Amino acid sequence: MIIRRKIPARSARRRDPARAGGRAGGRGLAVAALLLVAFNLRPAVTSLGPVLAEARSALGMSGAAAGLLTSVPALCFALVGVTAPRLSRRYGPSAVVAAGTAVVAVGLVLRPLSGGTVLFLALSALALAGIAVANVLLPVVVKQRFPDQVGRMTGLYSMALNLGAAVAAAATVPLSGAFGGQWRWGLGAWGVVAALAVPPWIVLARIRTADRAPRSASVPPPGPALGPGPGAGMTRSPTAWALAAYFGLQAGAAYVVIGWLPQMYRDAGLPAGTAGLLFAVTSLLGVPLSFALSALAGRLRRQSGIAVALGVFGLAGYAGLWAAPAAAPWVWAVLLGVANCSFPLALTMIGLRGRNSATVVRLSAFAQSTGYLLSIPVPFLVGALYERTDGWRVPLAFLAVLMLAQLAAGVLAGRDRSVG
Repeated sequence: MIIRRKIPARSARRRDPARAGGRAGGRGLAVAALLLVAFNLRPAVTSLGPVLAEARSALGMSGAAAGLLTSVPALCFALVGVTAPRLSRRYGPSAVVAAGTAVVAVGLVLRPLSGGTVLFLALSALALAGIAVANVLLPVVVKQRFPDQVGRMTGLYSMALNLGAAVAAAATVPLSGAFGGQWRWGLGAWGVVAALAVPPWIVLARIRTADRAPRSASVPPPGPALGPGPGAGMTRSPTAWALAAYFGLQAGAAYVVIGWLPQMYRDAGLPAGTAGLLFAVTSLLGVPLSFALSALAGRLRRQSGIAVALGVFGLAGYAGLWAAPAAAPWVWAVLLGVANCSFPLALTMIGLRGRNSATVVRLSAFAQSTGYLLSIPVPFLVGALYERTDGWRVPLAFLAVLMLAQLAAGVLAGRDRSVG
């Protein structure tokens, strides 16, 4: 009788609808938090391009310094991102993402108040430091809380990321106009938007049991214990190095597009507002394409073919800008927008290549930190080449060569291999 009484009691506890509702609510909160923070991972960078000329004039910024400014994101992501696993082990991924998002908000609110290039760079770096830890930890959150939907959830938050990038690029100039043509107010508004993403992550960090992934040997629950340091076992893996190279090359290309594409169009004779809208197209395309591509990549054993296709689109976009930037600007923007989907592809491959969430946090930190280190010189070199040659043809030829290298790295990273 005692045994019969205990078995139904356990069964009842397992099927308790209140607990099931808590799990469902926690998962829903995790989705909302992912989308909100992802929306705020790019405005710090994409909002600057459309008003870069005005910012350079007001701050006395040279072309080389502007190129350095476009390299700051990669530098911050490389140097700060590597600390994310250690912080996550101590405080938990959700708490670290909450703190990082708060830092983003503070940096973006204060950045427009600076009166010189050095302070502007420093406050940009502060905001980007917060973004860096979120960049590394979001694939981990997806692996832990949605272990059976890695491709789908990566695609979902990549959609939000691209939407945020596009909205910031398209709306910064109109926002500046609404504030009497003050570019500083147009930039500072994105700090307020970032602050809205903090509360859901604070709540998510407090959830200890209701929103955990199933306990198993391969998928540990969300929490501070996420295994050894970021480089453990990664430097010996050819797949990890291929992912780092692919991530770094696509990041370098992306930050050139973010930082310099509006200027390319303005140099071709297009107005600032149109240049901002053209860049917005490159991000808006990522909204539907990121979800579809990540979902497709998550169902395939090999992603090499997708990496090759995206590289071809990028080469075609560069060729169009090289030959006649003002002849078909919307076509070149579309081609580069498709090529930029290499970012969600890289994130999806990181989630798929890791055997479990403990491996994913190390692989994510290694691939992103190493990749961003590799990408740091790219925007700076493009800016220096632009200033030295007084045109865009030499920089675009340089970018085409890097795209060929990215394509090769994508073939290797996309093979059906596991890390860890």
